[in-house]
Amino acid sequence: MDRSLAGWQGAALDLRYRLLDRATSPFGLTLALESHGNRFDELTGSSARSYGTELTLAIERDVIPGLAVATLNVGYQPEWTHFAGVATQERESTLAVAFGLMAQVRPDLLLGGEARYFRKYGGIGLEELSGEAFLVGPTAYFKLSERARLTANWSFQAWGRPAGTGAALDLVNFERQQARLVFGLNF
Repeated sequence: MDRSLAGWQGAALDLRYRLLDRATSPFGLTLALESHGNRFDELTGSSARSYGTELTLAIERDVIPGLAVATLNVGYQPEWTHFAGVATQERESTLAVAFGLMAQVRPDLLLGGEARYFRKYGGIGLEELSGEAFLVGPTAYFKLSERARLTANWSFQAWGRPAGTGAALDLVNFERQQARLVFGLNF
């Protein structure tokens, strides 16, 4: 069903702790925890109460010191959704692996690309595979100040498959395109 509506979807809190700094260690290692709550289902636009967490381990290394950096992120995302007017609750989880490479084009601007692979499961314990997708696209990092940053990325589904089908894309579990703009502030 196609829907066109606008509204405040929800809120998220993203906390990160840098375990190793790539400036003083062979690589950077960060543990990130994001928690969110939404009022609408991301894929259908239906009224829902959705709660989820994303736990990510991020590894980064300078490929060319001061010029290019590579990143590898591994994540687990359980989510609980209750649709309005339905007695049952939907539980699902996603495993994600992302690889990115960015180069410095100006002192406070890095541009690059990212490839992300997702596997979605029914249940929060990775019980039954629902589908998988591979997304690629450009990414940018803007250093606004010593404490503030802005990241932007856009990606499209290059390959995917819902479980049990031979489809070329998984448009049941994942979007055809994803865009994200994040403002970050270090404490």
